[in-house]
This record gives sequence, C-alpha cells and structure tokens, in this order.
Amino acid sequence: MGKPTECEGDEKNGEKLQEEAVNDKLVPHHQHYADTPPEAEENDIEAAPSGDERETWGKKVDFLLSVIGFAVDLANVWRFPYLCYKNGGGAFLVPYVIMLITGGIPLFYMELALGQYHRKGAITCWGRICPLFKGVGYAVVLIAFYVDFFYNVIIAWALYFFFASFTTTLPWVTCNNYWNTPDCVDGMKSVVPNNSTNMTLYINGLSNMTMYDSVANINSSAVNVSSAVNNGTSAAQEFFERGMLELNKAGGIGEVGKIKWQLALCLLAVYVICYFSLWKGISTSGKVVWFTAIFPYVVLLILLVRGVTLKGASLGISYYLTPTFDKLTNAQVWVDAATQVFFSLGPGFGVLLAFSSYNKFHNNVYLDALATSSINCCTSFLAGFVIFSVLGYMAETSGKDIKEVAKDGPGLVFIVYPEAISTLPGSTFWAIIFFMMLLTLGLDSSFGGSEAIITAISDEFPIVRKKREIFVACLFSLYFFVGLASVTYGGAYVVNLLDRYAAGYSILIAVFFEAIAVSWFYGVDRFCKDIEDMLGFRPGIYWRVCWKFVAPVFLLFIIVFGLVFHEPLTYEKYVYPGWANMIGWLIAMSSVVCIPGVALIQIIRAPGTLLEKLRFVITPWRETQKHTVHAQTNDIRLNGGHPMDAV
Repeated sequence: MGKPTECEGDEKNGEKLQEEAVNDKLVPHHQHYADTPPEAEENDIEAAPSGDERETWGKKVDFLLSVIGFAVDLANVWRFPYLCYKNGGGAFLVPYVIMLITGGIPLFYMELALGQYHRKGAITCWGRICPLFKGVGYAVVLIAFYVDFFYNVIIAWALYFFFASFTTTLPWVTCNNYWNTPDCVDGMKSVVPNNSTNMTLYINGLSNMTMYDSVANINSSAVNVSSAVNNGTSAAQEFFERGMLELNKAGGIGEVGKIKWQLALCLLAVYVICYFSLWKGISTSGKVVWFTAIFPYVVLLILLVRGVTLKGASLGISYYLTPTFDKLTNAQVWVDAATQVFFSLGPGFGVLLAFSSYNKFHNNVYLDALATSSINCCTSFLAGFVIFSVLGYMAETSGKDIKEVAKDGPGLVFIVYPEAISTLPGSTFWAIIFFMMLLTLGLDSSFGGSEAIITAISDEFPIVRKKREIFVACLFSLYFFVGLASVTYGGAYVVNLLDRYAAGYSILIAVFFEAIAVSWFYGVDRFCKDIEDMLGFRPGIYWRVCWKFVAPVFLLFIIVFGLVFHEPLTYEKYVYPGWANMIGWLIAMSSVVCIPGVALIQIIRAPGTLLEKLRFVITPWRETQKHTVHAQTNDIRLNGGHPMDAV
C-alpha cells in the first residue's frame, strides 16, 4: 500500500480526532476523574450550564440516614407487627425473608445503583436508560406528587396529638369533654370487643402501607376499642374521630363540610418544616435527618424497656413470636409478606434514585443497599416487641384475650397505644415522646417523596435547579392549598380515597416496567457492567436472575392477586358513591397512562422510518448520542467542515 495522499491523511486524522472526542464524551468519565459521573451533565440532548456541577452528600452517613429515614416509617410500627402476629407469628418470617431477598432487596439495590450511575432524577434517568420508558419517570413523579397531598395530613394528625399531649390530663382519657357522647367509656374499660368502629389501613386494596403509609381507610379488620357495656366507644376513639377529625359533622365524600382550622395550622406547620429542611437541597436535609432518622430509635428503645417491664408483656410477645407453620399453606400469608416487603422498602417512588444520584461515583452502593434494607427490616421486627409488650399489658389489665386488642392500622397509633400509655405513671411524658416519634417517622419519609419530585424536575428542566428555593416554595404552597380538602370535617374521606387510588396498583405497575426496562431493554449485562465501572466488580448470577426473572414475577404476583381480590372502597360503614370511585380510578390511571403516552411521543419524535424510530427509542441514551455525533460528523465533512465541529 502506498503512502496516503494529503487529503486521505486529513480524512483519517479527522476520523481519529472525532473518535477520540466521541469516546471522551461517552466513555465513563470516572476513567478520567475519580468522582465524576459516567455521563456529561447534559439534560438529554442539551448540555447543562457551564460550571453547574452536581451537589454531593457532605458525608456518607447523611445519605444512609436519608435512605433509612425514608424507608423506616409508620408502617414499621403499626403494620409489620400485626402481620407477623396474624400470619403465624415467627413462621411469618419465612415468607417475609424469602420475599425480601428475592424481590425486595434486588429492586432496592437496582434503584440505588441506577441513581448513582446516571446521577439524575427519575424522569431524566429513565429517559437515558431507555427512551421508550421515559414515561416511567413521569409516572413515579406524579404518584409521589399525589401521595404527598394526603401523607402530610397524617403527619399533621400526629402533630395535633403531640400538642394535645401537653396537659396534665390527656384529652383522650376522660369522657367529660365537649366532643364526647353518652356512649363514651373512659380508661382501660374500653378495651373490650364490640361491633363499633373498626380501623385498618388498606393501601389501594392491598391492605398495606408504604413509605407514605396513609392512615386513611378505617374499616374492616382493625382496631376494636370499645366497651361491652352499652356498646360504648372508648374516650380515645371519640377524641380521634369526634375531637380531632370531627367526622360527625360531615356527610360523606360529597359533603366534607368546613375546614378545621386547628388541623389546617398543623398541616401548615408540617409544610414549613419540610420547606426549611429541603429548600437548600441535600445540604440541609442531610443534616435534619440526623435527628428525624435517629430519634425514633431512641424512643423505640425507651418504649421497649418500659414495655417489657409491664405486667402481661411476656404474654403479648409470645403471641407475637409463637410460630404457627400451618399458616404458610395460605396464599394470603405470602401476599402479605410480598406487599409488606415492597411497600416498606419503597422502590418506585423515585426517592432512591434521587438520593443515590448525589453520591460519589465510586461509593459502595452495594453495601449501602444491604445495610439500609436490613436496618429497615430489623426495625420492623423491633417495633413488634414494643407494640406487643404494651398490647399484652392491655390484655392483662382488661382481662381480655390478646386477640381482642392486637390489631393493625391507624387505630393502633391514634387510639389503642395512646389509650394504653395514658394508664402509665407519667403518661404525659410517654405521650409526648410517642407522638414525637410518629412525627419524625413521617417527616423524613415526606422529605424523601418531596426530594424525588424536586430532583426529577430540576434535572429534566435545569432552569428549575437555579431557582430551587422558589420552586420548593411553590410546590409546598400548592400542596397546602390543595391539601386543605383533607383537613375538612370530612377530610378523612378524601384521605381514604387518595390512599386507595393514588399509589397502590399504579406504583406496582410502574416498578414492574422499571424491572422490564432494565432487565430486558437496557440489558442485565450492560447494567452489571455499569455497576462494575462504579464498584470494581460485577453482580453475581443471583442478582442477575432476580432482576431478570424473579423481580418481575414478584411484582406481577402482587398486582394480579390484588386485582382479583379487590374490595369496594368504604370508610367504616360508609360506602363511596360510584362517581367517587370513578375519580379515584382516574387519579390512578393518570399516572399509569404516562408510560404508554410518553412512549408514543418518544416514538413520534425519533428520527427515521418507523423501524428506525423503534430501534432508536429502545437504545440507551449513550448509544444514540454516539450515533448522532457520527451522523453530524459525516454531514459536516460533506459540507467541507472539520470533523471536530460535530463534538
């Protein structure tokens, strides 16, 4: 072969320069800089403003506490202990652990790894993983948006109880208050079964709670706290329903009545706390969680020590732990285990993606996932001892069977447990720290949901990032004014409606498509290579199998079972009208429809023929960028330009 001509040399040199430039743009940047992300800070196609570097956690422990605070919430206190008791005691740990290690932790690990590698919020991240599934990002953000409307109302309830506890005589102890009825029975006399109010929490018909564990649906299989004498109701129950909520003044979902200003002020206080915890980003929230994530453990340990010293505590704990292996043949036990694992860990809300996106690139997210998910589950187990030691005390004191007081749902933390601690010496102190614990459990979970929205929108629309304080103020103002419907006399009906439809099936469907997008479109091999780039090792066959096969089946199992056994929406004896259920389904579908809707838009906007469009939208963002640069280079060369002009 002869020596290349000058023209040929320029062309080859141009191709070489172009290839080097493309590689510099597309090869993971950590090969050049230790703690930079694998992709440039472009927002899909457009580059971020010059000098706009992504914030990182001040300390690794800030990240860990944020994740723990998000995952450990009210469900750990009022849901898991009851499920364990109801589904075979210690035997329930068998399906729980199986579902945890095959479905829960793999999904938890997957989201943390995706967020850390791509360093973007939910919308942009899913657009880069697979443009066809960018709608998943919009769906999870919209779900988090809906849930925030009512989840913070539950925190406002806890704040109301917290303020009400600053008195020598707790208001839910006696029956001589203006809200009480002639049927009111005070003290521990009320811990007797009857046919009065039942309370439980159903998250969208799946009988479970999430990181946004709503306290809404107060109906079937829940907390019976009333007197056998004249079918009376407990003073604690009347304080909750008539003193705080004032449900007796509402006529249903269509007649919610006036705003209760005390609850409205509590809700405003919650949003003020959230604003000043999040307005500056993780630099502020990362410090606040040092209190909100750690304080609940201090209180749990104090309550545990006090609980196990009470008369009858051993009885309650034995009911909690005694294994009944026959229960494992019941399919509902396995469904309860799966739903509890999923909603307790909380994948799919965009929170894990958001939090991990602020990590340093080489942070060991694998150990983080194992540690935080394990702490979450151990917390649930610990809470069982706290709850059942007190329930054993209640059963012993009232002379009733543990079955008559061992229930789940909001009634446990707003009726039964407050009533129990009101009988202890220093009841005011116990009430204050208990409701302070509920506040902190709820707040850091709320921080996570809000941060998921803020991060996702800021990354997708970079101009928002520059005006974060204003955007966060507008977001929480919108939450507050719309949320006023949930602090009316009939606000509990609104909360119940949102609880059922805002997040259950829709979030399960969204996470199902997440698993499909990563495993079958982005590719398990490519995902494992990304993890190797960050950590220096590839996930083993166990993780690959879980991500590709077990996790999708795990999610499909919960969805199908929940749909088959879907129950009509009720609140105690109140049956919601058809129009209310229709609104609920519209809320649920409005998030799910984002997945096919955005997919269609992505296909329409993609270049080329229909086949080329489909190929384009199922190709990861990095690959499409590389092809775009090559195409631009060829066009520039044909027009007499230099190949480097394409970069």
